[in-house]
Amino acid sequence: MFLLKKVFQIRDGANPDHEKPFLEHLEDLRVMITRIVVTLLISMIACFSFQEQLMDILRLPVERVWQNHLANQLPGESQGAIRPIDVETWEKAKEIERAAAALLDDDRAAFLAAVDPDLRFHAETAAVYRAALVLPEEDLETFLKSLADRPQHVGQVRALLGMESRPSAEIDTRGNLKLMSALKPTETFMLSMKLSFFAGIVISFPLLLLYVLQFVLPGLHTHERGVLWPALSIGFGLFLGGVAFAYFFVLPRALGFFFEWSGSLGVSNDWRIGEYITFATQFTLLFGLAFELPVVVMVIVKLGLLTYETMIRTRRYAIVAIFVLAAVLTPTPDIFTLSLMAAPMILLYEICIWLAWLINRKEKRQEEEEARERMERLLRYEEEHAAYLETHPDPDHHDPHHDPHHDGDDGWHDDHHPPQHDPHSDIHPSDPSDPPKIPEDSPISPPPDSTPEAEERRRMDS
Repeated sequence: MFLLKKVFQIRDGANPDHEKPFLEHLEDLRVMITRIVVTLLISMIACFSFQEQLMDILRLPVERVWQNHLANQLPGESQGAIRPIDVETWEKAKEIERAAAALLDDDRAAFLAAVDPDLRFHAETAAVYRAALVLPEEDLETFLKSLADRPQHVGQVRALLGMESRPSAEIDTRGNLKLMSALKPTETFMLSMKLSFFAGIVISFPLLLLYVLQFVLPGLHTHERGVLWPALSIGFGLFLGGVAFAYFFVLPRALGFFFEWSGSLGVSNDWRIGEYITFATQFTLLFGLAFELPVVVMVIVKLGLLTYETMIRTRRYAIVAIFVLAAVLTPTPDIFTLSLMAAPMILLYEICIWLAWLINRKEKRQEEEEARERMERLLRYEEEHAAYLETHPDPDHHDPHHDPHHDGDDGWHDDHHPPQHDPHSDIHPSDPSDPPKIPEDSPISPPPDSTPEAEERRRMDS
């Protein structure tokens, strides 16, 4: 309730001429929530038809983690490998070796002869490597020396054994990490619904942001509505940037960290599909929302609740608050992931400071320009009025400096008194601060009132 009252105060401050009672605010809130729910339902149904593609996209980071892990275990030319090997070739070679092991000698020879020569070499190497892993260290060298007629295979096996983390000789070392597991009959269906829901948030985010801004900032004028759409585009771009940053950069590193950590402790990575989907979707969406920091800050700046000077003065507190927020939002407790979220947010906050400074400078320039234009209009008005008085003298006005009986002298005597002000005159030279009055028949019109209040009244009247 406290948060709603604050939001309602912001609404009234954004449009002070149309203040609403509390119940009307609640009605606007109901309309906004209804729009959001309907939009999410439509987008969720649309995304549900692409659930297989969405599942493949979301499992891709796990696939990359496994490939990077196994690629670091396979030797290259710098590690003494006779023939460099990639992950897919090694997995395929182990499958061929396992299939050939069940055949008789003649059948095995015919089977290997039908295989690509390079793949046959790696399959034969996998057979020797599997046997070498079983032997103790004192018998291993004797076994390798007995294969002197196959020096290339021996060299390749030595390179595999020389790796700090030896590759597995088992088939499909991904195991449960590839397909994962579901422990409940309805779990996979609910996961499809959850994945469609999160995908619907991503594709409908511009509309969701529009509904929220329309609720927080009601009664926008025409020029303000024109600025709203670029702001929505920037906000959606920042959201997609945060999601892409999390998906391509942060999520694979976080998964790799936990994968290696479990492996170093001798624990197999049999991740559940439900836990992984929840972790990955929350991870990417939270990064997308965190990248909306410039939109939130600039809206607060435009509302006048935050200034450039305040942001400069409280920068250190803002950085601490960003780290605390990142610690709360990140679904992992490690400092590495926390830093990966906090660092972009700090950079975006610094960008907000520069944007607030530019807005402040622009507003000051506009105020100076308006003041200069007002002075120019006032001076032009005074010049036109003076010219009008010269061409249209008032016959009833008496000039105290002119005496028709003393046209021949200079008009100054010892008993001369200063001219007296005519109270019936329209001109008051004794008070230069008062603007001169224009006779009713004057063709010159005074300059319009250019104060902000007057401009706002004219805009409301129009």
